[in-house]
Amino acid sequence: MTECLCDRVQEQQQHQGVQTKALVPVAAAKATLNAMAQCRVATEQVTLENARGRILAETLRAIITVPPHDNSAMDGYGLCLAELASDQQITVSQRVPAGQAPTPLQPGTAVRIFTGAPIPEGVDTVVPQEQVNVLDPARIEIQASPVKGQNIRRAGEDMQAGRALLAAGTRLEAAEIGLLASQGIADIPVFKPLRVAIVTTGDELVMPGQRLEPGQIYNSNSYTLRAALQCLGCDVTDVHTIADNASATRDALKNAARDHDLVITTGGVSVGDEDHIRPAVEQLGQLEFWGVAMKPGKPFAFGQIGETPFLGLPGNPMATLVTFEILAIDFIRVLMGTRPLPGRTLSLPAGFSRSKTTHREEYVRVRLDDTTGRLRAVLAGSQSSGVLSVASASDGYLIIPPQTPVTEGTHYDFVDRDHFYR
Repeated sequence: MTECLCDRVQEQQQHQGVQTKALVPVAAAKATLNAMAQCRVATEQVTLENARGRILAETLRAIITVPPHDNSAMDGYGLCLAELASDQQITVSQRVPAGQAPTPLQPGTAVRIFTGAPIPEGVDTVVPQEQVNVLDPARIEIQASPVKGQNIRRAGEDMQAGRALLAAGTRLEAAEIGLLASQGIADIPVFKPLRVAIVTTGDELVMPGQRLEPGQIYNSNSYTLRAALQCLGCDVTDVHTIADNASATRDALKNAARDHDLVITTGGVSVGDEDHIRPAVEQLGQLEFWGVAMKPGKPFAFGQIGETPFLGLPGNPMATLVTFEILAIDFIRVLMGTRPLPGRTLSLPAGFSRSKTTHREEYVRVRLDDTTGRLRAVLAGSQSSGVLSVASASDGYLIIPPQTPVTEGTHYDFVDRDHFYR
């Protein structure tokens, strides 16, 4: 790897007379992650029925024109508008259901036509059946003023053969699956799921279903991350909680890196005597940066274990989720074969005030409220990094710049949490 980013930040701070530990700005951390992200997965073919949620590995082009012929957008009657008599009565000469090839229009007549049916040669207008009075089975009266060309869907209106259909890196969801089906494509080239190992540290952690002993807590982080990674389409392995000692940590990380495309840890990346992740990673590979100027989530780390990317997330449950969504997801998306999400922040007024500031960029958990008749962001609950319950009560994050008080009514950037999992 290149020179460690945190070292460069430390040098800059020392040059400026700053004596505190270097923290990488959020924007710099994101830039480094994006610059060093590379697709790490091979490709495979899957059937259309099994393609939902997968990442397209090749750009696909349209095989056929859709629709392949002009067709009716309505159940009604097709005619040549110029041949409609002044009394607006006309003879019906043909019945055209969907799925059958019609014969050309007989001059001076209309055809009974149904939605999706091919437009017969000579028809330039379709009148909805609601605007027609049926005089007898073979004659009708038009009760509206038709416009030439109305209710006809033209050939190629949806897609022209040869045109780019879907770009490589596209996540295949309902609309994309339907589009592929409209082209008759049955087998799809996709990237294999990214294999991610989750390593949780902490002697105090026990798994749900086990009995809590004094001083213990349940391991929520691995379940939070597993669910989030599965939403992205990853293949997840839990490396059950490892003992808080250097050799166990080093062995667990080495084994996880050998069999996976990405290793994510929670906890153990701070500077306490029982925090063994950082020295283990430095022995097995390299840390690119450690410590980000964000709240919550300061002890976030990025590097490599051998050739395998490593993300070290904080141990506090809310900080784990915030750093995963703000920093990790875009990096993971590139590893999977897709692209970072485009920024989709909104400018929203705060529904609260706070004079206290921090030197870090803060991600305040908020919910959207319109009880005053104006949409605003209000606190969703406690902002402690250890309080996970606020996550399910929040709609997203209000982003407060460093050293900035919050003033009610002032606009700040807001990002919806649902955006991260699209």
